[in-house]
Amino acid sequence: MNCKQATQLLSLQQERPLSRREKFSLRFHLMLCKACRNFSTQMDSLRTISRRYAKGEPPASDDRESH
Repeated sequence: MNCKQATQLLSLQQERPLSRREKFSLRFHLMLCKACRNFSTQMDSLRTISRRYAKGEPPASDDRESH
């Protein structure tokens, strides 16, 4: 798996559950690739911030400072 495939799976897992093979491949890639781990962390942060915004909740103080 390359970084392009990994980022596609990271995005895709927001829309549907990944297959066992996809999960294994992605986890293995993330163990080896710091850039994709950072991308994954940033996607998680964006998802959390978006959910809070959609609910009308104010952003948490760490949302503004972490990135």
